[in-house]
Amino acid sequence: MRLLIVEDETDMQEALCYGLRKCGYAVDSTGDGADAVELCEINDYDLVVLDLNLPGLDGMEALDRIRSLDKPTKILILSARSELADKVLGLDGGASDYLTKPFHFEELEARIRVLLRRSFIQEEAVLSRGGLSLDTNNKTASFDGAPLELSRREYAVLDYLMAHMGRAVSAEELLEHVWDIETDPFTNQVKVYISMIRRKLAAFTSENMIRSIRGAGYIIDKEEKPC
Repeated sequence: MRLLIVEDETDMQEALCYGLRKCGYAVDSTGDGADAVELCEINDYDLVVLDLNLPGLDGMEALDRIRSLDKPTKILILSARSELADKVLGLDGGASDYLTKPFHFEELEARIRVLLRRSFIQEEAVLSRGGLSLDTNNKTASFDGAPLELSRREYAVLDYLMAHMGRAVSAEELLEHVWDIETDPFTNQVKVYISMIRRKLAAFTSENMIRSIRGAGYIIDKEEKPC
């Protein structure tokens, strides 16, 4: 999943980006509210972490403009403004959640996980298909109970396909949601990672769980296809 961090304190921004990338997210960042709106116009983020005390364009104005784009982006406000009135204003303004500073990173990441599950109409923390299971809380995968060793990027690709099970996902959509803004749009990384995941799954099952559909992308069917 792809996140945008909007935080003008450089140390905080870098720490959030580092921690969330370690959790397997693709992360872009900016310290400017107007820049955040522009990035949201260009890219389809799954979630935005938004500070309110921003230079130039205030966070509340940025929130209003991002919401006016009419995209289903989740927005989590992360702010030192801790008064109840500020929280109510932020939530009424279109924020999906509100977390006050100081905070524990583990709580932030937990709230992000919950919000992303809501994005994909997924209430359970574990995604399953046949013997394959993904624990979205711990970012781990298994097949029939045996660990499936995946890199962070492999897990992110499989997670996105599992979250959209039954629908073809294009390579462009995977690049948009699993890789960050620095990625070359003409790269063949999606094909490479799909191939690596397939090889690892082949050690557990003879089924081709990730099917290619010409002109449409990749799909994990909700039910096993008959041979």
